[in-house]
Amino acid sequence: MPRIVSAKKPKNLSYTVKRLLSYMGRHSISLLLVALLVIMSVLCNLLGTYMISPVIDGLVSGGGKASLYKGVAITAVIYIIGVLAAFGYSQIMARASQKIVFDIRKDLFTHMQTLPLKFFDTHQHGFIMSYYTNDTDTVSDALSNSFSAVIKNGFQILGTMTMLIILNWRLSLIVTISYFCMFLYVRFSAKKSKGYYSKQQKSLGALDGYMQEMVAGQKVIKVFNHEKENLEGFREKNKELQAMGTAAQTYASTMIPAVVSISFLTYMIVSLFGGFMVLNGITTLGALASYLVFVRQAAAPINQFTQQSNFLLSSLAGAERIFELIDTEPEEDEGNVTLTRMDDSWAWNDGDREIPLRGDVRFFNVDFSYDKNHQILHDISLYAKPGQKIAFVGSTGAGKTTITNLINRFYDIEKGEIIFDGIDIRRIRKKDLREALGMVLQDTHLFTGTIRDNIRYGRLEATDAEVEEAAAIANADSFIRRLPKGYDTMIIDDGANLSAGQRQLLAIARAAVANPPVLILDEATSNIDTRTEDLIEKGMDRLMEGRTVFVIAHRLSTVRNADAIMVLENGRIIERGNHNELIALHGRYYDLYTGMFELS
Repeated sequence: MPRIVSAKKPKNLSYTVKRLLSYMGRHSISLLLVALLVIMSVLCNLLGTYMISPVIDGLVSGGGKASLYKGVAITAVIYIIGVLAAFGYSQIMARASQKIVFDIRKDLFTHMQTLPLKFFDTHQHGFIMSYYTNDTDTVSDALSNSFSAVIKNGFQILGTMTMLIILNWRLSLIVTISYFCMFLYVRFSAKKSKGYYSKQQKSLGALDGYMQEMVAGQKVIKVFNHEKENLEGFREKNKELQAMGTAAQTYASTMIPAVVSISFLTYMIVSLFGGFMVLNGITTLGALASYLVFVRQAAAPINQFTQQSNFLLSSLAGAERIFELIDTEPEEDEGNVTLTRMDDSWAWNDGDREIPLRGDVRFFNVDFSYDKNHQILHDISLYAKPGQKIAFVGSTGAGKTTITNLINRFYDIEKGEIIFDGIDIRRIRKKDLREALGMVLQDTHLFTGTIRDNIRYGRLEATDAEVEEAAAIANADSFIRRLPKGYDTMIIDDGANLSAGQRQLLAIARAAVANPPVLILDEATSNIDTRTEDLIEKGMDRLMEGRTVFVIAHRLSTVRNADAIMVLENGRIIERGNHNELIALHGRYYDLYTGMFELS
């Protein structure tokens, strides 16, 4: 059964077709050969049907067996050529379509790597994945099936009408009226079903999203005994999908029966009038026999052409979404200062001179908002001297993570300056800026592969010895060696076969192997129990030694030894100082540390 797709048209059909043709143009020789073989196949089919006329007329006129054998042999050769042509174009088209889709996927993924983090923060992951699944699969199916089918059916209709007129122009008037009736009904039915197919796809998307959410939240569902309520929600969405699918199929399913019924009626009328014409000597029996076969064949390409046209429009709608993403503005990077990595040191290179990388980071009157309606940071000024440990504490939403996102330019500031070793970070190329920064996030993400490969992700050229050294620094070496395959243990499903603490230790080891001059720890110990936290404390101290470090933590015990602690509230720094100074101040930090005020 063919996959049901939305019949929604693309908004800019001509532009989408032009873009798709540009991809097809890369394989023009293959597609041209497909078109030629399709035309050859159609011509063979038409000629094979036409051969009925001379074969029958030859027998009627007394040609005998010789005439029959000759006619059958010629017909057989024609059909064999047609079969070989059909086999050829189907094989070539299958390979060409996959190459085209390969190019589209490659360009899509390549461009996605250039998009700013804001794009991924504002789009659901399932929505992004649909570009690579639903949309590209629809385009792939259209190229594999519809491209050759549309050419074939178009030439089949044109050739059939031409042969009908050549064989008997009088009867062709009846067939023309029949064609026109078929066209009117198919157009009516397609127009009705299109809207319902579009609604059906929306309902299907809603049901898929609901199912994904329910599967991911099974533990919470069972804890609160919400199975019954969730079943009711599923029933409602499933019922809506059923209603839209039924309405769409009600109209779409009548196309073929209607076309077939009209073709049978046409066949009966043509047979009746054709018989009178043969009896009156207006046409020959062979010509009528050939004509009737063409009449029976006439309905099929019309119906297929209509179905393929609707499918093509749906595929172009998917292609339009893909091209819209490819046309999305990439992450701007006006920086020209690059990073040079030596054996034991780093340096900034602005083209004229090299500036040693020291890890001196300063904020001057920085304002920032993710959107124009809600400002996150207000007039932030701070400095981190080389080798200092700067901690940020405060309630959820105070702006702690936002500050670290600005240091590595995941987002750009609206006002003020961020200076790195005396250089405005907007002058530093983003790739080089981020290479100078190591980051351990609260949400650890591990890739499918070995433990060794996941640690090496921090620096792909790291040797096995360097990987194991980094694991030792993070105090992950011990638990890794206790695993059945040690560093070659496979990680599956984002580290589902490891504990939360073990996953976090691997993330810390990944940062250690990168050996960055500046380190950002965003709740790096949030998923680690107290015992594990004690184990890695010394390792973290070794990792932070000689580096500028920014730490975000809810556990205030982890920031006691920071050189400076910034207390944030509503996007403003309300207190700053070291642990002893802030305790003596008896302000918000004091309340947090003594438990008089809890972080939320």
